[in-house]
This record gives sequence, structure tokens and C-alpha cells, in this order.
Amino acid sequence: MGEFYRRALKKIDKLTLHQSHELLFSASGEISRLETVLDSLHMGILVCDEKHNLVMVNKSARRLLPLNYTEGELWQAVRDERIVDFLKHTLLNSHRVTDREMEIVQQGCSRLLSINVVPLVHARKITGSLICIEDITEKRKGESRLRRAESLASLTTLAAGVAHEIKNPLGSISIHLQLLQKALAKNTASSLEKSTDRYFTVLKEEVDRLNRIVVDFLFAVRPMNLDLRKGDINELILQMVELVRVETDQSSIRCLLELDDKLPKILLDERYMKQALLNLIKNAQAAMPDGGLLTVATSHVENEIRISICDTGTGISAENISKIFEPYFTTKETGTGLGLTQVFKIIREHHGEIAVDSAPGEGTDFQITLPIPQKETRMIAYLTPSPQSEGSRPYNAVSEGGSK
Repeated sequence: MGEFYRRALKKIDKLTLHQSHELLFSASGEISRLETVLDSLHMGILVCDEKHNLVMVNKSARRLLPLNYTEGELWQAVRDERIVDFLKHTLLNSHRVTDREMEIVQQGCSRLLSINVVPLVHARKITGSLICIEDITEKRKGESRLRRAESLASLTTLAAGVAHEIKNPLGSISIHLQLLQKALAKNTASSLEKSTDRYFTVLKEEVDRLNRIVVDFLFAVRPMNLDLRKGDINELILQMVELVRVETDQSSIRCLLELDDKLPKILLDERYMKQALLNLIKNAQAAMPDGGLLTVATSHVENEIRISICDTGTGISAENISKIFEPYFTTKETGTGLGLTQVFKIIREHHGEIAVDSAPGEGTDFQITLPIPQKETRMIAYLTPSPQSEGSRPYNAVSEGGSK
């Protein structure tokens, strides 16, 4: 539509008065429609030209931000120092920002805003900036309520599982204490020494078992204190595969590594991530009692690292696949049922996701996605500079987390 008006204006001297009026009314109608659309959005919209002058603001932006709207630089119109500092730093350094959350207090009410800053591009040239603002206060409150409900449900499940697990060792301890009491009552030195040794051994084993149950429970419910540092996920995988090499060789399991050697480093806690990887590798090993193929692959897709741990084992039924991350769920004769719960928690604490694809007799594939640190991504760079922006700082496509 804009191109139509540009062509019409080039021929304005050839138009009749009636045609000129029609052109103006048409243009006015298009502008009015655009303003109506913008003002109908719940999201706040601010548009700046390439010199960071504020040229357009919709009604939602005036409602969400403390604005003193006058023509001029954006930071002269906004009346919140923290947002002004953020916008000035972002625009003057040519940054692109997605979902930056900032809290503001307006008329005594605290609200949480999500701010996005992106370039305006026309004919492969940067012509300004678009700032989108969304009030996510209620959304975050809803998410918080949901997390509390999920935590309560998870804690209830954990408590039930712990109670079930504790019953067996407590029962064994009770029985052997009674036997020990009877042996002491007999008071025959020769039989006393033999029986008490046996009873004390069992008691020690059951106490150790109780201790393991409590340790696993605490791991499942306590928040993790991650020590996040940039690390090489490929190196951790190599270490864990080498750690179980003797066991896999003895079990006739062949390990195939398909690791992307150009993976960027990511923020991780090596201790916990090693535990998650080892749990998954051992799970795969247990699923292949007669041998098979264990494939561990990594790849880099957009802003994520993907890890696949795939086996050719017994697989998981559709009935069980939705339960495998639940605390104390296990199909093994031995085991606490917390291994995959721990894996799930570790991956989520690293802001990642874990999914599983499996079918009985067809093996299992665990897929992990982990974010690449990218707090601020530079805006798109174009080789052709805008004539109006000569001498100004160009937008750069290189992110602080690495180049793409």
C-alpha cells in the first residue's frame, strides 16, 4: 500500500483536484485504520526513528509506561530512570533484547513488564526501532500458583514414596531387634556371640538403607545450589562413557559417539550434569541385558544444544512412558525409582528440557535441550547502510554469547 502512494505522489501534478482529494482521503483512512489496530493491542508499542526519536506510541504503551509524550529522544519521554537507562544502553549499543523483565511502581502499584527491542527494517536498511511492552504481572502470579500446586503434589508423592520405602527396612530392624532381645535373654555366651554378630550386621545394613532413602529424598526436595560455569558438554559425555567402558564391554554393548565438535560452551554445573548423564547411560545399559548399541549424539540447533542418548534395548510401554520421571516409579526389581527424577530435576535446574521417545522392543531415546547463554543478541547487520544513518553505529549480528 505504501508503494502505491509513493507512485501516486510522483504523478500528483497530473492528478485532478477530485483525484487528489480521493488520494488524501484514502491515505487518511489507511492511517486511521493503522492507528485503530495499534490502539486495540493489549501490548504497548513504541516506534523510534534511526536517531532514537519517539515517533509513534499506542494507548497501551501510555497505560503501561509512565510517559511524558513529546517529540524528541525516547529517553526524554519515559519517566522511569531504570527503564530509561535500559533503553538508552540497549539502543545506543545496537542491542536486540527479547523478554527483558523489569518491575515498575506506578500509582503505588507494582507491575512486572516484559520488554522487547527489535530493529525496524525496510529495503534491507535499519530505519528505526520497535519497542514492545507487555504487562506479565498476572501471568507470573498464575505461574507461581501453578508451581506451588505442582510442588505440593510432587511433595505428596515423594512423601508417600518415602513412607513406602521406609516400611521395609523399619520392619526388618524391628524383627532383628526382637531376635537380639531374645538372644540376650538366653544369656548363653557361645550362642550369643554368633547370633548377635549376624543381627548387628543386618541392623547396620538396614540403617544404611534408611540413610540412602533419606539422602535421595532430600536431593529430590531440596533446591539445588548450582555452581554454573562455562563448560564443554562433549567433554563430560566422553568422561562418562569412558567411566562405564569396562561395564559396557562386558555386557556386549557397543558405544557410538556422534558429537558435534563445533558446539559452543554452555553454563553448567559439572558435578550435577555428570550425574544426569551417568544416570541416563546406566539406564540405557540396564535396558540392554543381552547387549546392543548405545548412541550418544550432540548437535547445535539455533540457540540450543541438543543431546540424544539412544539405546536399542527393551523400550518403555506407552502406559509407563508418562510416569518415568515421577518419584519412586520404577519397573526394576531393585532401585529407588529416583534416578530419572534426579535427571529431570538437574536438567530443569539448568533451564533445559528433557523428552523421551520409546516403544516396547524398539529401544529408547532420551533427548535433552540446553540453552546457549545469550543475554543480549546484537540486532541484524546489513551491509548497505541507510543514507540517513551515515556516521551512526551500525547494527551488529554478533551475539555476546558467540557468533552465528
